[in-house]
Amino acid sequence: MGRYLGPKTKIARKFGEPIFGADKAFEKKNYPPGQHGLNRKRKKVSEYGVQLLEKQKAKAIYGLQEKQFRKTFERAERLGGITGEDLLKLLECRLDNVVFRMGIAPTRAAARQLVSHRHITVNGKVVNVPSYTLRPGDLVAVREKSKSLEVIQDSLGLGRRSRYAWIEWDNTLMGGRFLQRPERSEIPENIREQLIVELYSK
Repeated sequence: MGRYLGPKTKIARKFGEPIFGADKAFEKKNYPPGQHGLNRKRKKVSEYGVQLLEKQKAKAIYGLQEKQFRKTFERAERLGGITGEDLLKLLECRLDNVVFRMGIAPTRAAARQLVSHRHITVNGKVVNVPSYTLRPGDLVAVREKSKSLEVIQDSLGLGRRSRYAWIEWDNTLMGGRFLQRPERSEIPENIREQLIVELYSK
C-alpha cells in the first residue's frame, strides 16, 4: 500500500486528536470520520485493537510505512535500553523530523519533500534521504541555493525553533546543530509507546 495522500484531518479524526498540529477542521468535526461517524455506536475496542491503533498513530505522526517502522523498532530493541523510549528517540533522530523540529518546514511531510529535493545539507553535504539518522554534533542546514525558497522563509517566520533543548539553532547559518538524542520527556508527541512494544512482542 502506498503513502496516504488524502486529507490529514480525516486521519486526525480517526485517532480523536489533532496529531498533525492545530487544525480548525478537526475542531469543527472532532468525531470519527465516515457517514455515521457522529452517531455510530462504538464497540469496545480489544486490547489488540488499542495497541494497533497506537502503532498506526505513531506511523501517521512520523509519516512511516510499516516496513520502515518495523525496522526502526528492531533497531530500538538492539539498543538494550527501554525499547519504547528508544523507538521514539530513533524516530526523532530522522533527518526529516529534525528539519521539521528546527522549523525549516511547517510539517514533517514538507520536511521530507525538502530533503528529497536536495534542499538540505548535513555537515556541508547534500543529503536527500529523509530517513537518514543524525548523530550528535551533526550540522543540519538549508542549502545555499535554497535559502530564498518561499516555503522555507514562511516556515521560519512561524518561530517554532527555540522549543527543543537538543537542537541549537543559528539564524545566520539558517540551520542548527543536532546536539543529542532527546529524552522521552523532551518529545511532545502523545504516544503510548509501551502499547507498541506490547503489540510487537505478541
